[in-house]
Amino acid sequence: MKLMLTTLAVGTSLSFAMPAWAEASHMEHGRATNPAAMNAMLSEGLVKKVDKAQGKITLKHGPLQNMDMPGMTMVFRVQDVGWLDQVQPGDKVRFVADRVNGALTVTKLEMVR
Repeated sequence: MKLMLTTLAVGTSLSFAMPAWAEASHMEHGRATNPAAMNAMLSEGLVKKVDKAQGKITLKHGPLQNMDMPGMTMVFRVQDVGWLDQVQPGDKVRFVADRVNGALTVTKLEMVR
């Protein structure tokens, strides 16, 4: 009888925990990983400088919601150095930045037309 009650208690606990676990599985370290959530986190920016040799871009940007960071001007690495061939100072962009191996990195970049 005691084993049956324990099993029932554990099963009930798991049924309440599963929705929270499922929601957490769509997040990685507090950051959304699905495409729709990534699009929602796009920040507006203005290209100030492009450094192809270093694989970096300087952006004046609005708030970075996924990093809880206010707007400012800063230098980022880029996930795809090919993006640097598509932009020049003065271009408006939308982007997502994150920490990749400890470095602030643009992980998604779109031109604003």
